[in-house]
Amino acid sequence: MAEIPDPFAVFAPAVHPAQITSVLFACTHNSIRSPMAAALLRHLHGHRLYVDSAGVREGDPDPFAAAVMEEMGIDISRHRAKTFDQLEDTSFDLVVSLSPEAQHRAVEMTRTTACDVEFWHTFDPSFIEGNRETRLAAYRQVRDSLLARIKQRFPLGPVPVL
Repeated sequence: MAEIPDPFAVFAPAVHPAQITSVLFACTHNSIRSPMAAALLRHLHGHRLYVDSAGVREGDPDPFAAAVMEEMGIDISRHRAKTFDQLEDTSFDLVVSLSPEAQHRAVEMTRTTACDVEFWHTFDPSFIEGNRETRLAAYRQVRDSLLARIKQRFPLGPVPVL
């Protein structure tokens, strides 16, 4: 039986995780995907990294995002969406964009800086219609896929010496 290839292997990072000290996650409205990703990375790596999130446009807090993160013991209920233009600091080692709009804005923002940009196309669960459980399942799927991707990109454990 053939081995199933790792779907993330094609995304070889340009910057080694040990060289990264600041990460920006970006999506369209900064209300679901990017705050979830930022909270997950903070949860895993604590204060070892500076982590922020932004959107192309400002969105409203999403109660489904808060609910599925709370299931993991992570509170994002106080998150307030902000745009790229509202960022206090734009000096990041890595910008991870989670939507095509955010990818374009991230490339524009980093055109004149020494910052890498990675595109992790991530489904927007707010498009799912149905009852509460159906919608929560979509949000959990996004949360879990972001968690898997973050664990792969920012491995836990001792930091290798470069």
